[in-house]
Amino acid sequence: MVRVVHELPGRLRLKLAETPDALARAAAAVRDVPGVARVRVNPGCGSLVVRYDGDPQVRTRILADAAHPPPAAYPLVQPTPGTEGSQLALAGAAVLASLVLPRDAARLLTAANVAGTIVRGVAAAATEGLKVEVLDALAIGVPTLRGRFVTANFTRFLMELATYIESTTVERSDELLRSLLHRKPDDVWVELPGGQLAQTPFASLKGGEHVAVGLGETVPVDGRVVSGDAYVDQSAVTGESLPIPRSHGDEALAGSIVTDGRLVIRAERVGEATTTGRITRYIQEALERPAEIESVSEALADRRVGITLASAAGVFAVTRDWRRIESVFMVDYSCTVKLGTPIALKTAMYNAARRGCLVKSGQTVETLAGVDTVVFDKTGTLTHNTLEVTDIVPLADRLTEDRAVAIVASLGEHTSHPIARAVVELARARKLAHVDHEEVNFIVGHGVQGMIGGDVVRFGSRHYLEDDEHISFARERELVRDFQSQGKSLLYAACNDRPLAVFALRDRVRAEAGDTLRRLREAGIRRLVMITGDHRVKALALGEALGIDDVHYEQQPEDKARIVADLKAAGHRVAYVGDGVNDGPALMMADVGIAMPRAADIARATADIILLDDHLASLATVLGLSQGAMKLIHSNFRVAVGVNSAILAGAVSGLLPSLATATLHNGTTIAVLIRSLLSGRRS
Repeated sequence: MVRVVHELPGRLRLKLAETPDALARAAAAVRDVPGVARVRVNPGCGSLVVRYDGDPQVRTRILADAAHPPPAAYPLVQPTPGTEGSQLALAGAAVLASLVLPRDAARLLTAANVAGTIVRGVAAAATEGLKVEVLDALAIGVPTLRGRFVTANFTRFLMELATYIESTTVERSDELLRSLLHRKPDDVWVELPGGQLAQTPFASLKGGEHVAVGLGETVPVDGRVVSGDAYVDQSAVTGESLPIPRSHGDEALAGSIVTDGRLVIRAERVGEATTTGRITRYIQEALERPAEIESVSEALADRRVGITLASAAGVFAVTRDWRRIESVFMVDYSCTVKLGTPIALKTAMYNAARRGCLVKSGQTVETLAGVDTVVFDKTGTLTHNTLEVTDIVPLADRLTEDRAVAIVASLGEHTSHPIARAVVELARARKLAHVDHEEVNFIVGHGVQGMIGGDVVRFGSRHYLEDDEHISFARERELVRDFQSQGKSLLYAACNDRPLAVFALRDRVRAEAGDTLRRLREAGIRRLVMITGDHRVKALALGEALGIDDVHYEQQPEDKARIVADLKAAGHRVAYVGDGVNDGPALMMADVGIAMPRAADIARATADIILLDDHLASLATVLGLSQGAMKLIHSNFRVAVGVNSAILAGAVSGLLPSLATATLHNGTTIAVLIRSLLSGRRS
């Protein structure tokens, strides 16, 4: 049941008699309504405050979705009570009233104003021991009992002010992360077999449909382009800064925006299975998962309550001065220590996401900042998943490089073997003409044979041409040894049983790999490790070129997790970077698992961080953001301890009265909260 409690143009306050989880889901559903600018939840009152564009149809949709949120709606993180400004306003009014009311009326008002805080303190003392709530109750209860009503009410006002700023600051940092969540469209256009278009509810897509996306529209599904040409902006999905061309056969990702042209895309993944659907789920999980450092800081803060109470007991034993005790009770180390931490972590997570790095939890930020070793699964991380041709050596008279490439590519385009595909890609890059040929035969595990102009052309492995077909490449032995010493793979080609050409290939090393590894070392990474199934010479050549410390070659997939475990046993804090199905165990074993954007689903699911942009430099970026966040947290801790210790000393010595102590303490808390939030603007 949804009831409109209050309404202004473009603003609704709705009352929902629901559980906290249902209230959060209703808020999520309303937030996804086009035209809604902001949704604020007040769990204490069971209400939503919605700001929208004023359109009557939007209002109708808000009421409908609040009453019946979709089952798959991602709930907003349930905020703590106190996000409304009404409690702060009432606390302020109590201060003013206690200044002018008769003493008996001021006593009743103060008792009503502080009752909730005292009850929470008594309950905490009875069930949990010395917690922050106990100190809050004492800080307000002592002046109330002594008839210092203005002091009690002002202290309550300062507590409400700190709580209000905390809750609204947390809400803002969560909103920054929620702004990355993918909004599902209501309807999409589906191309029917006859070429006609039909508007179809997005929720009804099952996969296999041909979805049409026009200029300015958002791609709603993951799939392959079946027709059309367009430029799409993928920045919200992969971090790619410039629009990229998409045409027949290219992959299109949900969340991309068509900036020029039109596409028809065959839906391969829909709903939560799309790239942005998974990102949405990861972000939601990140919002709901507290960091270990948050719980540690809260526990540390609660332990420091004892310092304040012990100081108060000592002051009372020596001076019997209740005013000094009031001042001591105002000093609460905990607020500054534990409130700034989640803000700093969530700000770091948001900044990482803006730069193409999806961090699944605040704890990951903390752990990554302390990593000293990074382990790379070579293929797909340090290198692309493709080979590139580095050398072409024609061996026949008057044969040019381009002609050798054109011949092999014309036959090789009929096979998906990665070596043949590399030659085909080179021919396309050089825009070489196709060479006509007759039927092509494939010899599994060996090579390819075909007829070109009456000549028999074969290419493949040395074993195929020399051992099986008895075509000698003896004159090229020295050349072959030189290529092999450089860690390159070889492709042999022959024509009419005579050598035609030799191609040398290697993994296409990422252009940014060297610079990224240098940045990792500058950030404090002491050990760089590479794991590969490649043979020794090839692996060591790449490791030497990139400056890798340890190269583990000829490894089986199951060896990866063992190597990570050995490094951890040796005392290293390890981050593992991978992208394959068989990287899952190593990603889970590492202190921090990092998956590349094209990683298998199991790698993405087990990783703590997903790089959304297919650029290795994102790894150094997210490391720098994590280290910056932890420096800020430790700095905030030092500020909290230093400033509050000085305030406590002033209270113990009697130099600071209770009102001054409360003002200085809460001012410090507010300053730290603002500092943590503003750290995002400097990043």
